[in-house]
Amino acid sequence: MPKYKPWIVWLSLSLLPFGLPTAAQSQQPAAAPGAKSGMPDAQGTAASGGQELPEQRLSGSISGTIVDPTGGAVAGARVRLSRDDQSPGQEVLSGDDGQFSFANVVPGPFGITVTSEGFATQASAGILRPGERYTVPQITMALATAVTEVRVVVSRAEIAEDQIKAEEKQRVLGVIPNFYVSYDHHAVPLNPKQKFELAWKTTIDPVSFGLTGAIAGIQQAQDDFSGYGQGAKGYGRRFGASYGNFIANTYIGGAILPSLLKQDPRYFYKGTGSKRSRMLYAIANSVICKGDNGHWQANYSSILGSLAAGGISNLYYPPENRDGLQLTFENALIGIGESAAVNLLQEFVMRKLTRNVPNYEPANP
Repeated sequence: MPKYKPWIVWLSLSLLPFGLPTAAQSQQPAAAPGAKSGMPDAQGTAASGGQELPEQRLSGSISGTIVDPTGGAVAGARVRLSRDDQSPGQEVLSGDDGQFSFANVVPGPFGITVTSEGFATQASAGILRPGERYTVPQITMALATAVTEVRVVVSRAEIAEDQIKAEEKQRVLGVIPNFYVSYDHHAVPLNPKQKFELAWKTTIDPVSFGLTGAIAGIQQAQDDFSGYGQGAKGYGRRFGASYGNFIANTYIGGAILPSLLKQDPRYFYKGTGSKRSRMLYAIANSVICKGDNGHWQANYSSILGSLAAGGISNLYYPPENRDGLQLTFENALIGIGESAAVNLLQEFVMRKLTRNVPNYEPANP
């Protein structure tokens, strides 16, 4: 065998401890896949396995303040928090200092809607980050635009008053009063004050004085009511008697009794239908009239008014011309006949000759 020198043996033995660890390390088994190593991952996320970090799930809060245009706090405003993910919204009311807050809010986009009585709706939006205490910029409420609905209801009395004003402009040939005719077949009934107003305007009209004077002149020329005599004195008595009859008929038959019996003293122009139907309508209106309730009824106002006026006239006619009840009833019958004749003229003639007639729809035939 070859012989080794002693110093070579000693060198080999001295290096042996340094070689053993290396050999032992090389013989250790490989770590199992997925096992933790003591070394950090190069990206720092290997331990997470691709899942969301805890800080990404931290909820936050949202708060803010609501003021009016003057900067004063708006208390009791309804504040609604909504999310883009269609999750249920939350609502709170602002406090006395105008502040509001939402706690435990999941991070992400959000919207704020503020409503309060008397103010226009305001909105705000933002994005809440994990764990953030988000403060909404101060929300200033604008005053709501006032929308006021005004409904004007005109009373029946006001409508009737306008109709009377129109009737008082109606004149045959622009001269003779034609006040007691309504060309609106559905005119509003008159109240007692308006019935007296119409009678007053009729009796004081200058044309009424002129017609009464003409009648008195004809009577004097024919020596009617001879007890009055002739001359200026006789004419004055005849004028006074004629005007007295006119006033009595107008007020009793056109104001007093219509007010008590609730009847309309006017003639309501028909204007449509056959001539026969219009003639019958005009003649019938000498004994019938429209009540304040809109229904047709016997014209007690006109008939009783003629009787009352005839009875009163016996107080100032000459004694020899007073025939008592016979004259009174005769005058009443004559008055009915005159009314029928005037109504026929109203239906077929006077409408064409009357100026300032309102443009109303004619009555149904």
